[in-house]
Amino acid sequence: MARTPVPGGWRAARLSQGRVAGYQPFVMVDGEGVRCSLYVSGCPFACDGCFNEAAWSFRYGEPYDEALADRVLADLAHEAVQGLSLLGGEPFLSTGVCLDVVGRLRAAHGRAKDVWCWTGYTFEELLAEVAAGQDDKAALLAELDVLVDGRFEIAERDLTLAFRGSRNQRVLDVPRSLAAGRAVPWAGA
Repeated sequence: MARTPVPGGWRAARLSQGRVAGYQPFVMVDGEGVRCSLYVSGCPFACDGCFNEAAWSFRYGEPYDEALADRVLADLAHEAVQGLSLLGGEPFLSTGVCLDVVGRLRAAHGRAKDVWCWTGYTFEELLAEVAAGQDDKAALLAELDVLVDGRFEIAERDLTLAFRGSRNQRVLDVPRSLAAGRAVPWAGA
């Protein structure tokens, strides 16, 4: 059974080691269209049946550095690439890495390229984190276009679902959700 966070209890500044579990350019499975996917390291949710259990450790993988940031930005510049996908591990506990790469993307392309993110948090839990003073989580959430939220639940696994592994998970339109103050499904879901 996956662990449940207490608002304000898990902080990226305390947990993150600034590492990435992997980077995959030009993929078509981590969201809509051709994408560049950055897998961050560290996830305390520990969902049974997780597809990336190796990335649970905050010490797994390689340090995120200038060379990787430059490579991601160069790959994102390709005209066929629709956007960036942030996966893990847990992106909301690796906000330093995620905010850096998203900031570089936004500086170079504005909103012309979209950002998708997979998280074990629900949208409601993220709002509680923001209310608990987690400004880094608020900043990352504000930069996202699509959020796939919720812990993977093996009992709810459904291999026919697009962009998610279990029926409890949702594909959300982040700007519309933030404006409404509640989870709003992504129109493409």
